[in-house]
Amino acid sequence: MPTKRKMHFEISERKVLLYLFDALFVFAALLSLSLIFDYHYYVLDDGKYLKSFLLIAYVYIFGNIFEIYNLQTASSQFQILRGVVLTSITAITVYLLTPILSPELPKQRLIIIIFYFSILSSLLLWRFFYVYFLASYRFVQNVVLICDQNQVEELVLGLENVDPHYKIVGFVNSDSVTDENLDFHYVKEIKKEDLEHFVITHNISEIVIASQKTDGITADLYQQLLHLLENGNIIREYTQVYESKTQRIPVQYIGRDFYRFFPFSRSNNNRLYLLLIRIMELLFSLFGLIICFIFIPIISIANTFANKGSLFYTQERVGKNGVVFKIYKFRTMTANSETDGAVFAKHDDKRVTPFGKFMRKSRIDELPQFINVLKGDMAVIGPRPERPFFVEEIASVMPFYETRHVIKPGLTGWAQVNYSYGESIEESLIKLQYDLYYIKHRSVFLDLSITFKTITTVLFYRGQ
Repeated sequence: MPTKRKMHFEISERKVLLYLFDALFVFAALLSLSLIFDYHYYVLDDGKYLKSFLLIAYVYIFGNIFEIYNLQTASSQFQILRGVVLTSITAITVYLLTPILSPELPKQRLIIIIFYFSILSSLLLWRFFYVYFLASYRFVQNVVLICDQNQVEELVLGLENVDPHYKIVGFVNSDSVTDENLDFHYVKEIKKEDLEHFVITHNISEIVIASQKTDGITADLYQQLLHLLENGNIIREYTQVYESKTQRIPVQYIGRDFYRFFPFSRSNNNRLYLLLIRIMELLFSLFGLIICFIFIPIISIANTFANKGSLFYTQERVGKNGVVFKIYKFRTMTANSETDGAVFAKHDDKRVTPFGKFMRKSRIDELPQFINVLKGDMAVIGPRPERPFFVEEIASVMPFYETRHVIKPGLTGWAQVNYSYGESIEESLIKLQYDLYYIKHRSVFLDLSITFKTITTVLFYRGQ
């Protein structure tokens, strides 16, 4: 018989709730102001309510920049307080100063102060409700894994670290070779014959199959899975779950069937999308180079005292279709920093000068790369270009690495805004997973998300 399952929210559903109720609470605040106070500025009739959509748009834009739509941030009381305050102040200030599209700026300061605190308090009210209720363990999603026992720890940590409300409570060992019973602490091993009973009695939301061996799915286990599916239980394949939760492609679990799981985004061949992106890149490049020229005298003077040596630095990188080009940067390392050969850049790299560290943190060192964008060697958004030496080294041990080269490399990318420098082959694998996710899901919306995250990286001084 169908089982009564515990209510939970998927990642996409939680994000929709955040966007939807932010808008509803802002509208509620504006409506309350129009009813309570006799100030013309708050009136929502005569078509003026349309202007409030501009305020909502600013909340969404600056909310993404200050990360209030990041689910980890949205679940933290302190971080959401900081994020909502910054978002409210910035969005309202820009709204008040927007000509024509927003209402005429009120002459009384009291009106502006009331406006600020009303919007801020309405957003905080909803967001604290979310933190204490919707983001609590009342809505945790209980999951059962079907996998080989030597995979359990890696699979559990890979999913639960991304989504704390995704709780793997047990696993079925699909390895038909070994019967060794290991203790995985809070992850209980479930006997194959007990799976259906365990799912019914433990409020399991979904079953995830990660087994690479089909002989581990016995006839009895198959029948139980079939019964559970007929009763409305959700059964998903691990690579699907991993991709949706982590927003990375799990190439280590796909093996030789990679191209079955990796359809390229249609945007990669969409002429309209590519034309629009190229026009935007040219505009961004011209604007970026103007800023670059402004910084050149300042950096030249600073180099004289804190970073002695040449102003610019060029280096060979691998671009689209494996073509090698020269990348331009402001120099951030000491002269002759690679006398012993090429090595991975590291966190707190001793070769980086103090002033160079400031330029890297603020991303100022990458401004000259807009020359590469103008030349067509690079895009604004895409996988970061790697050096030929490292491409050969990584590709020799890592499958699919050169798949990154099907599109132009970028100034910033999905891997850069979600992960730090790849200091080793293992960390390069994680960056590869992000890069392949971008190539697979490339779209205007993903590009906008990367743009907002990049702005956040610069504002909060998180560059590397």
